[in-house]
Amino acid sequence: MTRSARIALARPLRRLFDYSIPDSLTLSAGQRVQIPFGRQLATGLVVDPDATPPEGVKLKPVHRIFEAWPALPPETLTLLSWAADYYQHPLGECLFLALPPALRRGQPAQRRARSLWRLNANDPDRLATNARRQRELVSWFGQQAGPVDTAAVLRAGFSRAQLKALTDKGLVSETSAALTAPGPDKERAALPPLTNAQKSAFMDIPAGSGQFSATLLYGITGSGKTELYLHYLQQYLATSRQALVMVPEINLTPQTVTRFERYFGTRIAVWHSALNDRERLDTWLRIRDGEPVIVIGTRSAILLPFTSLGVIVVDEEHDSSYKQGEGFRYSGRDLAVYRAHLNRCPVILGSATPSLESLHNVNRGKYRLVRLEERAGNALPPRIRLLDIRSRPLQDGVAVPALSAIRECLESGRQALVFVNRRGFAPVMMCFDCGHMAECPRCDSRLTFHRRDRAMRCHHCDYQTAALDHCPKCHSAAFKPVGHGTERTEESLAAHFPDVPVIRVDRDSTQRKGSINDILTTVNSGQPCILVGTQMLAKGHDFPNVTLVLVINADGGLFSIDFRAPEHLIQTLLQVSGRAGRGEHPGKVIVQTCHSDHPLLQTLCSGHYLTLAEQLLNERSQAGFPPFRAMAILRADGPAMTDSLQFLDAAKQRFDDPRLELWGPLPALIARRADRHRAQLVVLSDHRPRLQQMVAQVCQQLDATRHNPRIRWQIDVDPWETG
Repeated sequence: MTRSARIALARPLRRLFDYSIPDSLTLSAGQRVQIPFGRQLATGLVVDPDATPPEGVKLKPVHRIFEAWPALPPETLTLLSWAADYYQHPLGECLFLALPPALRRGQPAQRRARSLWRLNANDPDRLATNARRQRELVSWFGQQAGPVDTAAVLRAGFSRAQLKALTDKGLVSETSAALTAPGPDKERAALPPLTNAQKSAFMDIPAGSGQFSATLLYGITGSGKTELYLHYLQQYLATSRQALVMVPEINLTPQTVTRFERYFGTRIAVWHSALNDRERLDTWLRIRDGEPVIVIGTRSAILLPFTSLGVIVVDEEHDSSYKQGEGFRYSGRDLAVYRAHLNRCPVILGSATPSLESLHNVNRGKYRLVRLEERAGNALPPRIRLLDIRSRPLQDGVAVPALSAIRECLESGRQALVFVNRRGFAPVMMCFDCGHMAECPRCDSRLTFHRRDRAMRCHHCDYQTAALDHCPKCHSAAFKPVGHGTERTEESLAAHFPDVPVIRVDRDSTQRKGSINDILTTVNSGQPCILVGTQMLAKGHDFPNVTLVLVINADGGLFSIDFRAPEHLIQTLLQVSGRAGRGEHPGKVIVQTCHSDHPLLQTLCSGHYLTLAEQLLNERSQAGFPPFRAMAILRADGPAMTDSLQFLDAAKQRFDDPRLELWGPLPALIARRADRHRAQLVVLSDHRPRLQQMVAQVCQQLDATRHNPRIRWQIDVDPWETG
């Protein structure tokens, strides 16, 4: 009887492909194989190595295997199969996301080879008399115990050119060796002792005893959650086990890695999208080979092929960056909980502003709540003050009392942080004669003016054009920037305070590799300065000398149509406020607003996040929003809005279960993006299994149905944004 296997391909197809297995091959689930697909050879992943072959069909044979071992271990394969079903995404694309790019392209799963250099002859007479550095390099080689790698030569102060010169003269020869795990650690630092409050919280977290547990660690900003993670790993993670510490942003990774390496040395590995393909493959192989690494990684790290996972930590678990925004729209935080369940290991979700979903799971008894409500050391939570700017004169968006507070902060030798949640110089360019505003020709949005580059950019589709000095409609010279972004605030504050550095931290200023490290080095020197930035500054950074935080405009989320907006607003304001007063000196927060009487902002001043969260949960419950009901959104975009709405209208008829509530279809909040017209259909249900079943059924039907080929559609389960 012909043996056959069911194989997944990296294609947007909700199906697998059957191939016959030659007698010379033995396959296992998760193994990487090469198969004929059309007129080419493609890389596939075995899902079922013992499938029943379809009747009456002659199957093509598997061409070859790449490795004798499965690239995806059983638990990783189970996790991804579950995630593909839950998030209604093609299995093949989900599985291939767990591979580094090199393996997706069919390259060999081999560690990088490194160059080793050996001294052949200690004969400096063969060198020119003026080749002083080459002579010194020969002498240095003579002092080494054996072959040394290139990095050691460079660390000693010599260059690649000097190495090549010695090689050309036959004094040094090069060999290669497989790059293995890092060598012996340097002496590791001792962990700082826990405070009494931290000890109490630590004792409440279940021990890593080979059983699943989910703990929500509610720790106010500056309370020392990271210290708890470090002590937990030291005490409960066996030397033979692996661990995963997830962070929401790449820019947080260097700071976290430095801190963890101080105590765990070469056991630390890093995973994020800024790594090159070679670095990703080497790290992936370390994990797949079972090395007892502690991985510091962003969202996609949850898909790595761990073989002996002992604990998972999700820092800043509330952060929206854990939700993938396109393609395979998974939640890294939620997959972390499910993966811990599969691995029978503890998962710790930490945050100063926990998500309402996690607090709801605490209320249902699924998670244990551990509180840490004292700042480490002698630090106290900052005082939050609302500054009503109605009828107040503003200087480039900053009120006079706020400028005075910044001046006082700097004169006392401290640092100030100014939070502006808009990139660029100004969000709008407007003609004050005819009222024309510069709009993106491809989106329903306005162009943001970037003065430094003399450009106007769309932050939705990346369209850009040169900035104009005159109105393109009436040619008036009264074509001026309106509103305030980080560039404008930076420029204004630099004019007000010319004697101190003004440091801008946003996506534009941190594009260059290593730029965030340079910024952190400057700030951590403790010298007086002003930080100006977006949400990147609100996430996890520890600036001991920042004692003042100014929020330029806090009103953006108060009146949004998105039901999550109040939660996100409060989380952002408390997170950015938490950057103040983390050292010896007390912190102060000034929040500029036109709605100082708003009850949400009034309650914010108390700083009691859990009280606010319970209020928001009650509102969600009464309105029938998640987490009290399951939600999915079917999104479609096409060349015209009528095309998108017609597609969703037809799809709506397929949801024939009266237990489902359907909203729409309606145009999206930004209805046109990159010349595609976007609409959506919202599906809600009190019964999650029924919603999942119906959404899966409709997705299969839409795949099998001929529809307008110009329409693109996708499903978003547990959406983070509803606009």
